[in-house]
Formats: sequence, structure tokens, C-alpha cells
Amino acid sequence: MTEATYNQSVGRRLRAIRRQKRLSLQDVEELSAFEFKASVLGAYERGERSLSLPRMHRLAAVYGVPIEQLLPEAERTGATSWSSGGVTIDLEKVEHSDGQTGDIVERFLRAIQLMRQDFNGRVLTLRRSDLQILGGLLENTEDGITSVLSELGLGDSA
Repeated sequence: MTEATYNQSVGRRLRAIRRQKRLSLQDVEELSAFEFKASVLGAYERGERSLSLPRMHRLAAVYGVPIEQLLPEAERTGATSWSSGGVTIDLEKVEHSDGQTGDIVERFLRAIQLMRQDFNGRVLTLRRSDLQILGGLLENTEDGITSVLSELGLGDSA
């Protein structure tokens, strides 16, 4: 990927997040105490200028999102994805897990079962999106959540 292509990818992501937050370029300028001028932010979004890491960090703070959310999709998923896409949980083992973490996991799995109307199986496969949510509940990264599940004796990669 060339620098220009990369800048355009970052720019598309910046614009998508700004629009998702329903902010105009001028709104961001004001929210950032005029650090990010509307014209400069527009140039970032068009891929005409490179955004330095320190400025990207500050812009992420203005938007209230983790900095990795400002990166193009390929970089976000490449850094924190599972090759398999999910984890299979033995539901019988969940009932025997102890501690606060075990309780959180058990409640989460019951909620997944209710949402999917899946009460017949002895195992439940958590999708990648489920693991991301569980990681947030346990204040852990995507990669770290599989370790937590393994420590509880619950997870096998799907």
C-alpha cells in the first residue's frame, strides 16, 4: 500500500467516524479547542495530508474512540483477530467456574443462549463479535479474552 493510498484509507475512516458521531468539520474544530482546523481535518479526510501518530491520538480522544478505530479496517482486524473467528465453550464447565470472572462469563453465555434461542446444546460457539463484547465486559483485549477463557477451562478455538 502506498503512502497516498494509506492516507486515503485513514481519511475514509476519519470521515466515517465523524459522520457516525454526527459532527461537522466545524464541530470538531470547536470540540478540539481549535487544534484541528476544519480545513486541515478535511485534508486528512481526503487523504491529502498525513496524520501523525500524536495527532491521531488526540483526534481519537476528541471523538471519544480508541485510537485503533481510526485505522483502516485491514489494520484493525489484522492486529486483533482470531484465525478461526470464534471459540467453542463447553457449557457444562461454565457451571463449575468460580469467581467474579466466571460469573460474568456465565451470565453472558446465558444471554447469548436466550438471544439465539439455543438451549439444546452442550457447547456454544461464540462468534468473533461475541468475543469482542465479552472482552469489553471483562476489560480485556480480543486476544486476551481467549486466554481468560482458557484459564477458566472453558474455551477451545472454533
